[in-house]
Amino acid sequence: MVAAAAANESSRALLVLYRRLLRSCASYPSKNRWGIYEAIREEFRENALLDPSSDDAKKQISIAYKGLQQLRMYDEAVLGGGSEENPNWSVTLEQNPMPKPPEKD
Repeated sequence: MVAAAAANESSRALLVLYRRLLRSCASYPSKNRWGIYEAIREEFRENALLDPSSDDAKKQISIAYKGLQQLRMYDEAVLGGGSEENPNWSVTLEQNPMPKPPEKD
């Protein structure tokens, strides 16, 4: 019973992450935003059957949270401190923001 509740909570958290990624991507200032949007959908589909407690799944979830953080750096509401009319904002980029994807066979 407890394991089922934990699994349900985990899947709910992943669904929230997925929705946040898609919403953030929709407002991302890039000509390729819809390509990124589709890549997010594809990655989640490819990894849908992973066991959430496995190391692979944990790594993918970590990468997804990192991607969300990076997408949100360009969100006007976040940058303007809650006000989209605030013109004073800045973005700080990391040297190596994302790990290289694993080689596919």
